[in-house]
Amino acid sequence: MTVSLIRHGQTDWNAAGRMQGSSDIPLNDVGRQQARDAVELLRGSEWDVIVSSPLQRARETAQIIADGRGLELGRSYDLLIERNYGEGEGLTKAEIDQRWPDVRGYPGLETLDSVVKRGIEALDQVSADYADKKVIVVCHGTIIRYTLSELAGRDFDHIVNGSISTIERLTSGWAVRTVNGEPLSGVD
Repeated sequence: MTVSLIRHGQTDWNAAGRMQGSSDIPLNDVGRQQARDAVELLRGSEWDVIVSSPLQRARETAQIIADGRGLELGRSYDLLIERNYGEGEGLTKAEIDQRWPDVRGYPGLETLDSVVKRGIEALDQVSADYADKKVIVVCHGTIIRYTLSELAGRDFDHIVNGSISTIERLTSGWAVRTVNGEPLSGVD
């Protein structure tokens, strides 16, 4: 099974550097274009279905890609919702640092362990629902970044809006093949 993880297109909060997390913020025009660009990046490869987080920025990105590729828009998975930034949602990093100098402990912030656990559970659920299919999953930067980091056993810096990262289900588990469209070095 092959899965391509695509980060949703840009929102106004992304552009302003605001933490949006589980807040349901829509795409902006740049984000819609990034979704159309992802359609082009996917040309030359075959896919069976596209699924997403239920948040509107991910769902709209998925719909644009589904329409552009002639794919079925499958279900949404609550497990794919972005990290909950608690009281930090809607704030910039500078505002968070000012209010809570220890960024790891501000009120309501979901732990990275929880994010990774949800990300892997979501992949396992998608795998169970679409076994042996090629699936596009549209979700969010933090959940993609830290789930890929866990699967690859190494850290990744940033997941770009509209970028495609690919993983493959092997008998031994998930193997990360590309991150932000770039092949992973040292992958067989």
